[in-house]
Amino acid sequence: MKEKINVAVIGCGSIATSAHIPAYMASPIAEIKYFCDIIPERADAAVEKNGCGKAVYDYHEILDDPDLDAVSVCTHNDMHSVISIDFMKHGKDVLCEKPAARILSEALEMEKVSYETGRILSIGVCNRYGNNVNNVKKLIEDGVLGDVHHVYASFRAYRSIPGLGGDFTTFASSGGGALIDWGVHYLDLIMYCLGEPTVKTVSGEAFSKLGVDMKNYLTTSMWARESSNIESGTYDVDDSVVGLIRTDKATVSFNGAWAQNIGVHETYIDFMGDKGGIRLDYLGNFKLYTQMNGMLLETTPTYEMNNIHRSEVLDFAECVAKGERNRNDIKYAVTTSKIMEAVYKSSAQHREVVVD
Repeated sequence: MKEKINVAVIGCGSIATSAHIPAYMASPIAEIKYFCDIIPERADAAVEKNGCGKAVYDYHEILDDPDLDAVSVCTHNDMHSVISIDFMKHGKDVLCEKPAARILSEALEMEKVSYETGRILSIGVCNRYGNNVNNVKKLIEDGVLGDVHHVYASFRAYRSIPGLGGDFTTFASSGGGALIDWGVHYLDLIMYCLGEPTVKTVSGEAFSKLGVDMKNYLTTSMWARESSNIESGTYDVDDSVVGLIRTDKATVSFNGAWAQNIGVHETYIDFMGDKGGIRLDYLGNFKLYTQMNGMLLETTPTYEMNNIHRSEVLDFAECVAKGERNRNDIKYAVTTSKIMEAVYKSSAQHREVVVD
């Protein structure tokens, strides 16, 4: 095991500055050698704020650095596969933000290169590190819920389209809208808790309704407003989606929306078994519903909540030092990519799709 590893952060935007960089700075074994961004001011600001590393503006300059062990890829979706593959082919391990890629073919190529080169490729689906999620997973594994036959996920919000007209709402950059931005987390969390079931078929419908008339779209707030381009930008992604997934273990249904004309924010996952059930509030606690001695019980557990982004990055750094893959391996992200592609295909063809 290496005592120290050198890392580079590629893309110094919000997810890098709020999650990856602080976690690396807190790591006892990771040292940030480079901050890279195509916007020079961002890379320069990261160096100044953190008091370490060197600012670079083109990641190609550091591909061949023999002292660089690993990178975090925190760019727009359209560059995830390109940058990750480049670094793996140059002998570096990679933590790539979610989604793995815009489309399934890119994710499959990332998986192929990872296993051909022997490099670690972890995808930033950070819920796998949440104490809440792992407690739910353990209860399912221990049989507390009995036969978990159905899971329902709701990721619905009231008029919350991010960066209207910019990269978020441009398919060529993002690969999708509400499903690929929010749904990827829910689907991966469910697959993780169910023990990575085999997906059989998918049926879904994706809608692009509320954001199409960008100039007349009303909202009370907008994430990533700085990237919006309402006057001349693009809106060709889904702002809401519904679907049904059949696996060899349970069925999964979901209802998601960046934007809906219902003024509530509903983000939760229901795990339904024949002995009990769980409602997990996304990024929050959960309730367990069971029966005992002729009584119906509703239990809200108490345990320590953790910073999932920090736990994820720290685990990646440790795995790089050990040379071991972790629970966020690319092979699991490929399953989610297959589901999302199948949802979009099903929506376009208005029929159920078999997943290979």
